[in-house]
Amino acid sequence: MADVVSLELVFDGASEAAVRREWEALVAADLPSQARHTGESNRPHVTLLVRPELPRGDLGALAADLPLRLTLGAPLLFGVGRSRVIARSVIASPELLAFHTRVHELAGAGDDAPHTLPGAWTAHVTLARRVPLDRVGEALGVIADAGGSELAVTATGVRRWDAATRTVSDPLRRGTLEGC
Repeated sequence: MADVVSLELVFDGASEAAVRREWEALVAADLPSQARHTGESNRPHVTLLVRPELPRGDLGALAADLPLRLTLGAPLLFGVGRSRVIARSVIASPELLAFHTRVHELAGAGDDAPHTLPGAWTAHVTLARRVPLDRVGEALGVIADAGGSELAVTATGVRRWDAATRTVSDPLRRGTLEGC
């Protein structure tokens, strides 16, 4: 991964556990899964912004819009070539789109990854990376069997991920990293 900084929505415990159940179902079927990424910072999230650098500005105003109720929808496939990323779509409510736009406004101008810009963003929660094409159907079946219908979740925080230092922090400055 390139050295980038991202801002990500994170979930409450029950919502995170629901996504992790889908991760674990993929592992149980011997398929690629985000559960196999054992890094301390790995957790279900929705990426809001990605850029090469992001000054540590105060994004505390975002706290007023949390918690944010979201709905995870049908699986999505991303990628080209011999493998795919499988993710859960996040249904784009007016509240979510407004929150996403506000994140970009508060972050200020920057060299954003084009797929994270308002109007070009596909909100999603990654379930698995590098799924071989010949196993995509199997993986989608496992996800469907694990609950695959719409899932109500609650986003309770925003975290900042710095790939260069491999650290997370709370840009809302709430004094705890518990939700990160």
